[in-house]
Amino acid sequence: MSVNPNARPGDENYVKLLTELQAIDFALVELNLYLDTHPHDVQAIEQFNELTQQRWKMASDFEALYGPLMNFGRSYSGYPWQWNDTPWPWQV
Repeated sequence: MSVNPNARPGDENYVKLLTELQAIDFALVELNLYLDTHPHDVQAIEQFNELTQQRWKMASDFEALYGPLMNFGRSYSGYPWQWNDTPWPWQV
């Protein structure tokens, strides 16, 4: 994975993309909880799957610009090792 060398963690686009990811993550958690008690709601399942697909794309785009969102093998790292680059996603 090669990160865009012009992208800097903490810049305006970094914060915008993280905010959008957090909004989708919130919606996915809420849908997950709802589906735990309403497992036959087809519309909710479709919405969950659409948001999941959007989230994967957004996360991939973010990581291409700024590096990994998660560690422990859930995100690739470019060279040099990027996980220790700050700010980390939860610090914004």
